[in-house]
Formats: sequence, structure tokens, C-alpha cells
Amino acid sequence: MNHQQSDERAERTQASCNELAKQIMRVVHEDGAVEALPGIYLSRRATPTELGHGIWPSSFCVIAQGSKELLLGGERYHYDPAHYLIATATLPVASRIVEASPEQPYLGLVFTLDPTLVSSVMVEADSPVLHSQSPVKAINVSPLDAALLDAVVRLVRLIDTPEEARFLTPLIKREIIFRLLMGEQSSRLRYVAGAGGNPQRIAEAIARLHQEFDQPLRMEEMASKLGMSVSSFHHHFKEVTSMSPLQFQKHLRLQEARRLMLGEHLDVTSAGSRVGYDDTSHFNREYKSLFGVPPRRDVERLRASAWQTGDRGIN
Repeated sequence: MNHQQSDERAERTQASCNELAKQIMRVVHEDGAVEALPGIYLSRRATPTELGHGIWPSSFCVIAQGSKELLLGGERYHYDPAHYLIATATLPVASRIVEASPEQPYLGLVFTLDPTLVSSVMVEADSPVLHSQSPVKAINVSPLDAALLDAVVRLVRLIDTPEEARFLTPLIKREIIFRLLMGEQSSRLRYVAGAGGNPQRIAEAIARLHQEFDQPLRMEEMASKLGMSVSSFHHHFKEVTSMSPLQFQKHLRLQEARRLMLGEHLDVTSAGSRVGYDDTSHFNREYKSLFGVPPRRDVERLRASAWQTGDRGIN
């Protein structure tokens, strides 16, 4: 590629990014997030945020303006308008918006990935599932190329035309997945579809932990059901999620307890018991270890914050 072509591509990418930013600002008028199309969330924040904990979906994430940081276990992932992020499983993460201001708010898009759709595109593209034994990190960041960004912009344009959106949204979603399959995140996207081998076994373990997070974790039993040794299961699970199975379960339990206290107004003891803690003191210690403050104080703080700013969903 010569210098002129490089400049033209850069101008095209910047124009697409500017259009995406304008579309998000037009749809999301204040801090918060909306599901603008099925499985497509647009978000806006006028200021950087503190580190917050939540459950992050299997998704493709793009930023039109500003930057964001995700923490999974001991790994840190930073992305911005020049990079996209892929998450291949539903994960307990910590995240924060790093760059944002009233003049240039953070503007982002999250496209939740449906394993059935990913598998379908792989079949149509004649892109076979690889039965790999190698662990694949559940989250990673890659440069965002012009063609992929252009497809994202065309998808967001459909918000204005519901009749066209009904027909064209599935087609452009398939195009985005196809372009991801052709890019450097191909192996990670195959994991969403079910790659076979050890990666698929870890995906099954993650799904099982989500379903049974309030039950005692019996490592030997789970490893046996997956057809793995305990040491192999522990090693591959940590390679994918940056956490041990027990840490992963603890994060799921504490996230759910927080939701129960906030959304269903359960008291500390009841919330802890609901998610699998028999000892309230143990629950308090682990809660404070993850969120920085005891549960009662944390919930009071979050309610006060929600009252002032509104809690409008995914960021």
C-alpha cells in the first residue's frame, strides 16, 4: 500500500468513526445505554468512571470516542476507537471508562455474540471448526480495520429505518461476524461457536458455573464430567479466564448477591445465603475483598449514586 492509499484509508476510517459517534450521540441523549437494535447496545458517559464490577457478555465491542479498560483476573485490557475488544464467554469483570468529558463523551457499542449465529456464519463461509487443545484467552483486543468499522456504521444507520432494519440487521450482523472470522481474532471467535477439545470443555465449565454458582464446587466431579484431570482442568480454566474455578465462582456469587441486595432489597444475611454462603462473616469478608467495602455500606453507596445519576444498564 502506497502513502496516498494509506492516507485515504485513514481518512475513511476517521470519517466512519465520526459518523458512528454522531449516531450514538443522537440515539443516547444522556449518560446511560440503550438497546438500539436486537443485541446491539449503545452507551454514553460524560465523565470517566470508577472501577465497577459486573457480568460482561460474550460480545464484540467498539468505541467511537474515548477509551475503556477491562480487568479479568490479573489481566488488563485497554481499547479505544482504533481497537475493538472480543469477549468469548460471559465473564465477571471489572471495568472503567478512562477517557470521557462533557465536550467529548465516551461513546461505545456492544454487539452480543450469539453462538448459533457465529456457527451458522462459519458454516456458510466454509470456515471449519478447529478441534484445538490449546487454551484461548476469553478476552482480547485487536486493531479495528476500516472494512469492519464500515459494517458497524451501516448497522447503526438502520436505527432510523425500522422497515429496512428488520430485513438488513441480520445480514449486516453476519457480515460483521464474517469479517471477524477473517481477522486476527478468528480463533477466539471460533471458541464462541464451540471449538471442540479443551477450549470447548472450558466453555462448558463456565456455563455450568453460571448455572450452579450457589452450589459447592467439587473440582474432581466437574473435571471428571468434562473428561479432564483436575490439574488439567484447573490449568486450562485459568489460561482462559485468568482466574481459578473457585475465584470465578466467588466472583459470580458476590455479583449476584450485590444484585439481590440492590434489585430485590434482600438483607446481607439473606443475600449471602441465597448465593451459597452459610457464614455471614465469611460472606462479609469476601464481599469487602472484592468490592472494597462491606456489603451494607456498598449497597447504600450504590443506591445513593443511582438516585443521583440513574442506573441505565450496560456501559
